[in-house]
Amino acid sequence: MSSTAQGARARARMEVTAAIKDEARRQLAAEGAAKLSLRAVARELGMVSSALYRYFPSRDDLLTALIIDAYDSLGESAEAAHADAADAGPVQRWTAVAEAVRAWGLRHPHEYALIYGSPVPGYTAPDTTVPPASRVGLLFIGIVRDAHQGSGLSELPPLSGELRPEAERMAADLAPDLPPATVVALAGAWAQLFGLVGFELFGQFHRVVEDREPFFRHAVTRLAQGVGLE
Repeated sequence: MSSTAQGARARARMEVTAAIKDEARRQLAAEGAAKLSLRAVARELGMVSSALYRYFPSRDDLLTALIIDAYDSLGESAEAAHADAADAGPVQRWTAVAEAVRAWGLRHPHEYALIYGSPVPGYTAPDTTVPPASRVGLLFIGIVRDAHQGSGLSELPPLSGELRPEAERMAADLAPDLPPATVVALAGAWAQLFGLVGFELFGQFHRVVEDREPFFRHAVTRLAQGVGLE
């Protein structure tokens, strides 16, 4: 087969794959991830199910592709915001990344729900989702690492004896060059950031927080201070 024919087939496969994902995302928005169906996707695209299975052998394979795409899209947005703030101080860089996470979530609420909402019954994410899922967390670790190696971090409260073994394990796994207390604070800040965005997206702030942008900026600035950034 000529390289021209191979290229045409590859482009056609990419186009069909993109169409399948687009329809799957439409179904996510309408029905939720738990009801995603390969047969329904095939029907809406005018394909027979056996043809779709050549692209995604199972619902879980399609879900995995959507999850990786969502994490990568979020990661690209966060990394672009961080690059734009590269010359700013650590708190400003931290806030820029956090605001990019919020902005992405507001633009893509159903994809946010897919990666940070309730687990899909019967689905277990494979290891291939880990690198894309780590992109935002690695940005925050990098900001804190730069501060630690540069101007330094403010002192954090000492860890309890009960927590110290887990803190040391987390530090060894995630950031061996950072103090265990800092890594624990980072993990808590990471969870709180996505909790803030999730509360806004899923309605928990209704009639509680109305002017949400300044509230969010204040909250994530406090999170930055909580990990020792000055």
